[in-house]
Amino acid sequence: MRKRFHGLKRLKIRQSWNKYNLYNISRAQAPKVADTDRTFFQQKWTAKALTRAYHGETIREKHWQNIFRRSIRSVVSIEPFHLARTDGSDFASGRGSGLQSLAEGKAKSFPKTPYMNMVYAPVERRLDTAIFRALFASSTRQARQFVVHGYVKVNGKKMIYPGYQLNPGDMFQVEPERVLYATGAPKDARERRAGRLFRRRSVAVNGSALAEPSPPLKELSTSETTPDTNLKEMLIDLIRSAKAILGATSTAVSAKRKQDLRAFKRNLQKTLSRQSSLSESLDPRILELASNLGISSPTSSSYSAASATSHDDTPAFNPKVAATVALSKPDATIIREALITARENPIDDSKPYATPWRPREWMSAFAFVPRYLEVHHKICSAVYIRHPVARPGLAEVPTPYGLETNALAFNWYLRRR
Repeated sequence: MRKRFHGLKRLKIRQSWNKYNLYNISRAQAPKVADTDRTFFQQKWTAKALTRAYHGETIREKHWQNIFRRSIRSVVSIEPFHLARTDGSDFASGRGSGLQSLAEGKAKSFPKTPYMNMVYAPVERRLDTAIFRALFASSTRQARQFVVHGYVKVNGKKMIYPGYQLNPGDMFQVEPERVLYATGAPKDARERRAGRLFRRRSVAVNGSALAEPSPPLKELSTSETTPDTNLKEMLIDLIRSAKAILGATSTAVSAKRKQDLRAFKRNLQKTLSRQSSLSESLDPRILELASNLGISSPTSSSYSAASATSHDDTPAFNPKVAATVALSKPDATIIREALITARENPIDDSKPYATPWRPREWMSAFAFVPRYLEVHHKICSAVYIRHPVARPGLAEVPTPYGLETNALAFNWYLRRR
């Protein structure tokens, strides 16, 4: 990417979630392209330069002139009951003949159709633009990179051409790991340091270390008369064993096993933090986690942890721990929700994005999906339903510029066809 791609002096609005681009959009004003002191050629050239910086700035000008179409797709919104009665002929009556259909002494008024905002409709058919519109990438350049690197499939087949023209009914899919990286928050300094240490530890471990068996987890006694000191020692041993297993490389322990161990370790940490006699031995991070979750002190009405995990499809904490430590109902509910989150969105230092996953900053201003796309975010797939059209009061091509600016850009390319 060239320097000053998001210039702050000379405003260029791009298809990107960058914070500087959002700042430029917030302070952008309607360009004075239709100035009486400038020639018509200058006005059209300025409008073309502004709009092309947003719509397909990675497309060469000659290629865009080849795919430009002067015909604009449009529709008229007609209610089905009205169409059944009048077959829509009243919408066409009077066009070119000066006739007007009157209703209660007043002429019918329909919202104007913004045809000129559909100038760059052919760009919306491109695969890289559709990926950006479906919220699978933070910019069209990143979407283009995903396509070139082979992370995108169209109708089940790998597609490496960003300029592929989608047809109605085409389904495209991006690898979920790439989407999490593109739309997730970047790592901070501490998380990047943890990632570097993880990679170094993975390289340092040789094959003999990987073959060593994991330290066994000690089992808790089911006796109801376990003293607090013995319980404390056993729980701390379990946490230490879980940390030792999690500290191994990714090839030593499967990902599913790591998620279960993380959930188990968190449950033990919360169990320790709720006991006043055991809180002094905990490190500050565990205490802060417990206070943020709002874990209350145990009440007289104890609640069995097994009843809080009645569903088989949700992760649960160890029942042997629950048998030795009585949990109140709010505590068990909080722990159960935390364990579900730990399994679905675990902490993993090996990922290139921040974990647990959270949305990228400044994303909400761009989080919209056009009408011509049907997106399924859970599987990172989308269907190109139809071509974008113009309808009364609405153009389905998203653009930050007004009707007058797009009209001048349309006239610039119209004379070159």
